[in-house]
Amino acid sequence: MRRLALSPRQRQAMSWWREGDYDALICDGAVRSGKTFAMGLSFFLWAMTQFQRQQFGLCAPSIGGVRRNLLAQVRPVLAGLGFRWEEKLSRNEIIVRGGGRENLFCLYGGRDEGSPALIQGVTLAGVLLDEAALMPRSFVEQACARCSVAGGKLWFSCNPAGPQHWFYQEWIRRAGEKRALYLRFAMEDNPGLSPRVRERYERMFRGAFYRRYVLGEWTATEGLVYDFFDPAAMPQAPEGPFQRWRISCDYGTRNPASFGLWGKLDGIWYRIREFYYDARERGRQKTDGEYVEELERLAGGRCIERVIVDPSAASFIQALRRAGWPVRPADNRVLEGIRRTAGALREGRVVICRECRAAAREFAAYRWEDGREDRVHKEDDHAMDEIRYFVMGLEEGGGTAARFVERRAF
Repeated sequence: MRRLALSPRQRQAMSWWREGDYDALICDGAVRSGKTFAMGLSFFLWAMTQFQRQQFGLCAPSIGGVRRNLLAQVRPVLAGLGFRWEEKLSRNEIIVRGGGRENLFCLYGGRDEGSPALIQGVTLAGVLLDEAALMPRSFVEQACARCSVAGGKLWFSCNPAGPQHWFYQEWIRRAGEKRALYLRFAMEDNPGLSPRVRERYERMFRGAFYRRYVLGEWTATEGLVYDFFDPAAMPQAPEGPFQRWRISCDYGTRNPASFGLWGKLDGIWYRIREFYYDARERGRQKTDGEYVEELERLAGGRCIERVIVDPSAASFIQALRRAGWPVRPADNRVLEGIRRTAGALREGRVVICRECRAAAREFAAYRWEDGREDRVHKEDDHAMDEIRYFVMGLEEGGGTAARFVERRAF
């Protein structure tokens, strides 16, 4: 196998368990800085050289995230080193064999406050928590408590959030007390990232997100959420023909409801039309059935491959499914969704068109809540939530079963 090109910081993450008397490793810093790869490969090598027939935990906000962000990078390298890999998909388990040893690695998703039950009662020799700052504190602490085998260690990676975040306060600021090695990564620590790609990521972010995801600082948010977005510069919707269609929905009864129609053209998703209804302003609430009819009108006879809906709108989701629409409950992680939406807008992967006047109004008003750490002001946010749902759905896997309705010309 070809010799791996590793930066000095990555080499530290690879060798810390051999060279220092630490119980944990914490890697934070810029996006695309190579920290997840180095930490993940180090974790497997540590487990396979130090233990035999033990159980380990691999954790992220979702099991799909474990596979996509960690295992997809690490598995080819381990195979090149002679390790054999047997995955039990239905049980979210992986058996790794090599060097006369065999160990079991279990995958866990720490999405919400119900997640600690998934890992409770398990005995682990080590646990890796990728994107630790995006997981509930209760899940992270439960995972750490499961690591009770002699010689076991904890491994954390994350991108920075606000300075009052519990992980920053409890782990990073107290790394010495917890016998944890703290390593901050910069984009320059990833030898696989070209200068041109680094420049592109640097252009993607501004304000607090630049300081967090480019400079690697734990800093507070303030002002407009999408301070780079200019509603006056929104383009007119292109004529098409569009290759794919989706709809995203933020459902409201007393609060406004916002639906967006998205078309994909030449690799870019355009939000070309919208439906926005404020029951308080209009003086009348709509029923689930009436909202289904409004979605049908917004679709306009197009082949909609997916309808992404606020996951708390249980009755509306059921009404859509009864009507035959292919519904996906949205990923409702707010801060991660805002980060991804900002990146997608700045890169031009998603475009909000001039016809979306309610969205334009909300972009101009959507701001961080004064004095509240990483919280958005809960007004003028319904189109913002729905757009965030759509962007979070772009990285999901799954099929594209569509509902075919009578086509009308756009």
